[in-house]
Amino acid sequence: MKKLSLSSTWVITLSLAALTGAVPAFGQSTDATASATPYTAKAVNVGNKVCPVMGGNIDETRKATYEYQGKIYNFCCAGCIEAFKADPQKYIAKVEAELAARPVQP
Repeated sequence: MKKLSLSSTWVITLSLAALTGAVPAFGQSTDATASATPYTAKAVNVGNKVCPVMGGNIDETRKATYEYQGKIYNFCCAGCIEAFKADPQKYIAKVEAELAARPVQP
């Protein structure tokens, strides 16, 4: 049997590693946070000024936010987020009603 040179052994080892996924193939990212989708849309703040759970005005210095289905909802405190998670559609309807009642800005 013929002996393989050291460089040939490395080529075979790296080729096998690439085939098994142990190392990325040429052109693939090695970033563990890389997404399969090259672009992800940013979540949009819906801009509600009234907490949909408690019903009071939101203090901008103490507000809590929660992202749900690509939209960011504002709350008066972090505790209200748990109520929102339990029944999002109920509170989304309240936010939509608040936004619809606002006067249109020119």
